[in-house]
Amino acid sequence: MALPWKTLDRFETEDEGVLELRQRGVGDFLISVGSQVLMNSKAQRSEIALGVLGCKGLNKKVKPRVLVGGLGMGITLRAVLDELPAAAEVLVAELNPRICDWCLGLLAELTAGAAGDPRVSLEVGDVAALIQRSNPGRFDAIILDLYRGPGPQTDKLKDPIYGSRAIGLALSALKAGGTFAVWGENPDAGFEGRLAAAGFKVRCERPGKGGYRHAVWVAQKQDSSASPRGRK
Repeated sequence: MALPWKTLDRFETEDEGVLELRQRGVGDFLISVGSQVLMNSKAQRSEIALGVLGCKGLNKKVKPRVLVGGLGMGITLRAVLDELPAAAEVLVAELNPRICDWCLGLLAELTAGAAGDPRVSLEVGDVAALIQRSNPGRFDAIILDLYRGPGPQTDKLKDPIYGSRAIGLALSALKAGGTFAVWGENPDAGFEGRLAAAGFKVRCERPGKGGYRHAVWVAQKQDSSASPRGRK
C-alpha cells in the first residue's frame, strides 16, 4: 500500500494558486500548484536528459558559464553540475524565493546539495529578463526547465520565453557553438521552426523508451566564423 502524501510546505502564489511541496517515504517528493502536479522526484528522466544534453562537451572547457532557468526540485541543476568542471559558473534564475529555500533545505538531500554548490549562484527573478539584459556571448549554455513549455498556445512572436523575439535574445546571449536546451511537455513543430529560423541547428529528443515521454530541444548556435561548406 502506498504511503499517504504529507504536506511539507504550502503557500499562495500571485498568479497560479497554492503551491505545495509534499513527501511520502524517502526521496519521494511532489510539487503541485492548485490541482496540477508540476513534478515528481520519481519521474525525472527528461530533467536529467535536459541537463546532460545542454552541457554536453562543457567538461572540456576551463570555466564554462551556464544559465539555468527554473529551479524546481534541483534535478536538472544536479545533472548540469555533474557535467561541468570545478571552475564552472552556473547562474540559476528562479521566480519564487520559496523554491530556492526548498532546494537549499527540504530538498537538498535529493540532489546532493545542488543549489548550495559553490559553482552555483541563485537569482530570484525572471529568466527572460535576465537573458534580455545579458551581454552578447555571455553563456556557453542556456537551459530552460520551466513548468510550462512551448506549445500551440505560444505567441509565435511575442511570447517572452518561446517566441521568435525571445529566441533571438537567447541566440545573442550564447557564445558561438553554445547550446540552448529547452524542456517541453510535448514536441512542438512551431517552436522547432522558430529555433531553426533564428539560426540554430536544432533537434528534438524524447528521453526514455516507454510511457509518457517529454520533449527536450537541443539547439546549437552556429559558429559564424566557420568556413561555408565546400569552401576552404
